[in-house]
This record gives sequence, C-alpha cells and structure tokens, in this order.
Amino acid sequence: MTETFLPPIEKPLGLKMKLVYHFTRKQFGKVLTPLKVYSARLPASFGMFYGKVANLDKQLVLPRETVFLIREQVAHINVCQFCMDIGRAFVIQAKMNVAKFDALAEYNISPLFTDAERAALDYVTELTQNKKVSPETFAHLSRYYSEREICEIVWLVASEHLYNMTNIGLNIHSDMLCDLQRNSSSPNS
Repeated sequence: MTETFLPPIEKPLGLKMKLVYHFTRKQFGKVLTPLKVYSARLPASFGMFYGKVANLDKQLVLPRETVFLIREQVAHINVCQFCMDIGRAFVIQAKMNVAKFDALAEYNISPLFTDAERAALDYVTELTQNKKVSPETFAHLSRYYSEREICEIVWLVASEHLYNMTNIGLNIHSDMLCDLQRNSSSPNS
C-alpha cells in the first residue's frame, strides 16, 4: 500500500478531535485515514462542514440506493479508493443489493438497473467525465426525475467530488472498511 502524502496523526491534540477519533473508532472499528491525515490538521469547523455535507444526504428524496449508486459511480470514475470502499461498506451495512453495485460498470446493459437508474447514471457519468452534459442526456434524465431530484443528483456529484478530491489530493486510499463491515455482519461475529 502506498503512503499518504502527509503522515497520519495518530494522537490528535484537541479534545474535539480526540472525541471524533473515539466515536469514529467505535462506528467503524478504526479511525478513518482522512480524519488522521486531513481533518486533524485543520480547525474543527472544517470537519463539521464535512459532517454537514453528509447530513444533507438525509434530506434527499431520492431512493437511498440511488444515492449510493450515484456516489459510487462518481468515486469510481474519479478513482477515489477510499470513497469506493466506504460507500461499499455502507451498502453492506444497509443490506442493499451488493450484486447491483458489483454490476455498476455494466449498468447500461445489466438487468439489475431500472431505466430511471440508467438515465441517472448516464447523466452522472457524463457530468463527471466531461464536466458538462448534453441537452439529450439532460432530457433523458428529466423523463424520470423531478426538478428537485435532478438538483439532488447534481448535489451528489458535486459533493462526492469534494470527498474524492480531498482523498486523491493527499494520496488517501482504501481503509478496507468493506472487510471490517463484512466481518462485523457475519453470523460468527
């Protein structure tokens, strides 16, 4: 595994960050690398901003599985290994159809995806790869989604880029959260 560009801070100085480390360790079984490399070096308000971004997803009207499919697709295109890993861990934890996420690279031909999901993923893929979308792709998307849902899809792409670029810019890779989640979900745990 390659090293992060900045060394992880294993013992944070401030009380707030010590609490964040504690609760993250409790939730995930470890302190997440982005916290140790990025958040520990910045004022707490930066970490709180990331928390607010995550909490805004709770206000979305899009189906939760669609939200995860979109985030996973953006992370995959941007090659953010940490984001792909944590996204998949949440999918496993939520007991979503993992086979569907395994087939994401073939969403356009896989019978696991609805026409609406294909339209959303076409839009997300084009926006992420090209940083623009054709009128035809947008028109196809708007056949399946309301104006609010379209804005939510744009939000998901934009906010996923925030996470992806933070991790990619500091050479943060997978924390193997999928393995931790699978182990904690197994009947022998």
